[in-house]
Amino acid sequence: MKKIIVGLGALCVIAFTSCKDNATKKIDEKNVAVAAERDANSSKFPVMTFEEMEHDFGDIEARKPVETIFKYKNTGDAPLVITNIKTSCGCTVPKDWSREPLPAGESGQFTVKFNGSGANKITKTITVTANTEKGSEVLKIMAFIKPDPNTTNNTAH
Repeated sequence: MKKIIVGLGALCVIAFTSCKDNATKKIDEKNVAVAAERDANSSKFPVMTFEEMEHDFGDIEARKPVETIFKYKNTGDAPLVITNIKTSCGCTVPKDWSREPLPAGESGQFTVKFNGSGANKITKTITVTANTEKGSEVLKIMAFIKPDPNTTNNTAH
């Protein structure tokens, strides 16, 4: 019985030491360098820096379309990719935004068109989704919609 236990023990020692040698041989130094570079770059993010976070159109006539351009710069350390731009309602439409990666240090822009619907003071939000650390930026447009003179009730007595 002792011979069997000693034989199994010796077999285990041989098996474990031979696996250790094979594992060491399988490590490729190129892969280690690539993994180290990938890990170092994983902490680098693009940063969207806007010229303005809010735009006020001031007083506008009802149903008169207006538009503005939001300009931004990638002030981070990695290429910036805008994946989506959403607005808080269908009366505000983003357009002309690039889905191509924007290198660090470069600038971009997109247009926001507002159709002039609503009454009095309005505020609409534009959410820009990108590969930044926060994941999104929220911009605002504001306006005071003057009443449409064609829709007021003028009752003459």
